[in-house]
Order: sequence, then C-alpha cells, then structure tokens
Amino acid sequence: MFARYKSFSDLVDCIDASIDKKDFDAALRLIQDWVENVISEPVLAAQVYGSKELDWRCQRIGLLSWQSMDVLSREPDLEGTRDCNLYIVTKLQTSGGHTKVIKDFIAARPDEKHVICSTELLGPSELGTVNAGLANGELAVFEAAPDGSHLSRLRWLQARLKRIAPKRVYLFNHHQDSVAVAAVVPEMEIATTFYHHGDHHLCLGVFLPGIEHVDPHPMGFCNCRDVLKIDNTFIPLVVADRGATRSGFLDNGRLTTCTAARSNKIEIPYYVNYLDVVPELLSRTGGRHIHIGRLTPWALYRLRRGLRKHGVDRQQFIYVPWVSSVWQALLEHKVDLYIASFPYGGGLTLIEAMGAGVPVALHRHMYSHILSGLSLGYPGAFSWHRTGELFEYCEALDSHALFVGAKQARQHYERFHRSELLSGVLNGSGLAPLLPCVEADKAFQVDTDEWAQWLRNNLTFKSLLYRRAFSILKSIRRNMLGLSAIVIRKKNGKKA
Repeated sequence: MFARYKSFSDLVDCIDASIDKKDFDAALRLIQDWVENVISEPVLAAQVYGSKELDWRCQRIGLLSWQSMDVLSREPDLEGTRDCNLYIVTKLQTSGGHTKVIKDFIAARPDEKHVICSTELLGPSELGTVNAGLANGELAVFEAAPDGSHLSRLRWLQARLKRIAPKRVYLFNHHQDSVAVAAVVPEMEIATTFYHHGDHHLCLGVFLPGIEHVDPHPMGFCNCRDVLKIDNTFIPLVVADRGATRSGFLDNGRLTTCTAARSNKIEIPYYVNYLDVVPELLSRTGGRHIHIGRLTPWALYRLRRGLRKHGVDRQQFIYVPWVSSVWQALLEHKVDLYIASFPYGGGLTLIEAMGAGVPVALHRHMYSHILSGLSLGYPGAFSWHRTGELFEYCEALDSHALFVGAKQARQHYERFHRSELLSGVLNGSGLAPLLPCVEADKAFQVDTDEWAQWLRNNLTFKSLLYRRAFSILKSIRRNMLGLSAIVIRKKNGKKA
C-alpha cells in the first residue's frame, strides 16, 4: 500500500521476483495495489486504460497456480452444468452498472444455467433485496470465495472452474481484481469473454490474449479498436422498456431537472463542480432538481450551503439516495430534463432517461470524449462545456423544445437499447447490433487551456497529499470490509 517505485520497471521486477519465489499471493497483491493507486489518481482517468505487462503476469500466475493444483478429472457438481454460463465478479453491488448487465445477460437466456463466482476481493457482495434473485438460486447459483489470501481465492476459483466446466466464462471484474484476471488461462480451453465495463480507468484484463473483448458503448468500442488496437465486439447496453407516457412538460411552469449518480461519479476534482452548479441552476430557473444516488455528508452540506448562498428554497432540491428504477423515478417526478453526471458520466442511467422519453443534457469533458459520452446520447442532444451554456439553455427551454427532445430520446432508445436486441445477440438469432453514430466524438475537441490549469491546480503539494491520503483511506476501507465480512460469516456459521 505504501510502496513507491522509481519506474514501472521496478514494479514489474518486484512482481517477477515474487513469482519466481512462488510467492503468488504477494505478486497478486502488488498488482492490485498498484492498479488501486492508479485509478485513485484523477489526472489519470481516461488516460490509461490497460496494461499488457500486468495482464501477462496475472496470466502467468494463473497458469502456474493451475499447473500446481490437484486437478483430477471429476464430474461437474450440478447436473448439466457443462452447458452453463459462469460469471466471474469481484463483488455484486446494489448500485452500479455491471450487476445490472449480468442480470440482463441471464434474462436473455432464461433456459440456460448460470453460475456467479465472486472473488470478494473488495469486500462482501451486497445481497439484499435488489440482488436476491442472483443470490437465492432463482436466477443463478451464487458462490463467494471463502475468506483468505489472494492465492487461496485464486485456487478456489480455478477449482470451481474445473468442477463446473462451463461452456463460457464472462469476466466482469473490477479494475484492480488481479485474482479474477489470473483465474482463466488458455490451457483450460474455456471460451472466455471479457466485459469491459471499467472503461474510463486502468482495468486489468483489457489486453488478455485469445478471448472475446466486449465493449458496451460506442466511445469505448472505438477507443479500444482504433487506439488500443484490440479486436473487439460491440454489445450495446440495454434496459427493459417501462414506457414513456406523460401528458406534458414544465409542470406548474417550472423546469424539473434530474441527475442520477453516486459520489464516485461527481465528487471528483474538476474545473466545474456539480455541487456548485446545481444551486446556481435552481436560482436561475426557479425549478426543482432531483438527485438520485448516494452522496457523502460533505457533498450534501456543500449543496445546502450553496442553496442558502443563492437564496434557493431547500424544497427545490430533492435528494433520493437510492431507487430501484431510475426510469420509473423520472416519470414519477415528472422530470423535464436529465442532466448527465459529470465529470464521469453514467451509461445505463442515460439510457433509462432516453427510454423514459426525457430530453438529456450532456457535458463535454475538458479532455476526454469517453468521459463525455456524447455518442451514447441521441444525435443533436444538447451538450455544454461552460456552465453559462447550461444555464442559458435551461432558462430558454419551452414545452415545444422538450417535446422534440423527448421524441428523439425515445426513438434513440428504441433503435439501440431495447432488451430484445441483447437477446438476439446472445442467442445468435439477431443481426449484429448497430453502432450508434460517433460523429459527435469525432468532432470533440480538447480544451487544452482548461486542462493545463486544472493540472496545475491538481499537482500542488496540498492536492497530492490529499489524494495520497484518499488512496490510503480507500485501502484501509477495503481491508476493513474484508474483516467485517469474516466476522459476519463466522456469526452466520455459528447460527447455522
């Protein structure tokens, strides 16, 4: 956690030395910790996407572990599991897109068997009401790695792969999960798909050889194919249709806006701050803003302080920590305009907004078209870079403009993001999915002036110290989650 390296070569040498000594656990930890530090650094977001060197070393560890195991041929655990699909995850989460995508993959093939194996490397899975179908065997068999070292989790996972013998493995790992990326090696002869959902930061598994690499949105697909030179496949994000019925816009003559994002999408150092934008927007429009997604206490304090500063009634800002369906919440709150989160956008929430027939406002990131998500929206969707652009647009909106945007949003959803499209792709019964227009990405321009100033602001001693402390706290939190999981499981075991 506290290791410092003069160069990346020094890190690689340390990893190789651990592997040579057969200290695979230490090697896996070194890889995870380094990736953790990289993804905690805001200036590296959408700059570094993968590492061939680390992927290769994960695979080397995986192969050595596999070869050293007692892998005597045995029949599968469950009848017919040789025809099942196995999903490797780091953990299941109540919120977050990858769990939703796994549910979609399972729903698209209801007649097949599905097993989810979780490394639990970043703490225990959240198996509450939302994920009950994945945990109780209704939709899939869920198995969590026993508490232990990285190596013990790897050996458990490889043993499960041997016993279950799935027809295909889907990797849905978090960025830093070295165990998941080490688990499946070519010598197993198991068809494998890497689902690239951690696509705006460094993610282990991006450069795994000989497997299917899937990108779920046009920005990531073009980046991996054209920039990273990966032979990839496009499978679109989909959301079940919940309808888009509404009688009109601008209820009571006021604009209702909404953003859905957790703190990890918006509480990020950036030249324009969501927590400052919302109060000023409300002061200009006199409308309401609904925020869906859990924020930190500090963020809520800053928002409410901003409301007081701009003389905005607190009732105009509605905070909803969690909803089961963003789509349904948009309809219930009669939202007129969905303002995509920034500086990091959210793919599934944007699609839910368009499916619900809600016009969207996208943010043009200062240096990254991937973080902007312009080609994920419908052609002609409004986008802004300076806050003045957003304020002026919202102040000028009328019912006609909102009706036009709503129609475009709904048509875009129906063409590219219906659930039936995924079912056709996975079952081989449909045409190859259409790639949405990427002209907006091609026209994207980096704001070098703002980027330069932002880098200067973030390379001060104070900023570096803050981010270092933040990275250490994340590591401590990860270890605490692991310890709490052990305590909970021991208590459950005693009860049983």
